[in-house]
Amino acid sequence: MTDKRLTLELVTPEKVAWSAPADLVVLPAHEGEMGVLPGHQSFLVQLTAGEVRVTAGGEVKHFAISGGFAEIKNDTVSLFAETAEDASQIDGERARQALEKAKAVVHSGLDPMQLAAMEAAIRRAQVRVRVSRRGKTPPPHIG
Repeated sequence: MTDKRLTLELVTPEKVAWSAPADLVVLPAHEGEMGVLPGHQSFLVQLTAGEVRVTAGGEVKHFAISGGFAEIKNDTVSLFAETAEDASQIDGERARQALEKAKAVVHSGLDPMQLAAMEAAIRRAQVRVRVSRRGKTPPPHIG
């Protein structure tokens, strides 16, 4: 096993949401999930609304993001997201209510621009609901 680690910088327009060493980072790329390990080739990838999983020292941390991009270079993952929320800080019930409200609005008959915005809101809310559940349960024991 190698002692080499990644450095993860998770940045939003408002703040640095997370900055820490990591053993593995899993990103929600447009083409599907993408795992990054130490020694990964340099890469630039567009991200979609989804879950970022960060493994460090056997623990997994979960974040909900609503899109952006990531640059992988020299064992550093620089993730620039529109929004990023730690699973433990998401109010799951509030996220579920936002999801239901957005779904109700979509079915009320919107013009195409409003429909696209509401569909994006639904995707963000679905991610927040899913990730909020991860912050409430301990990771599975392996071994």
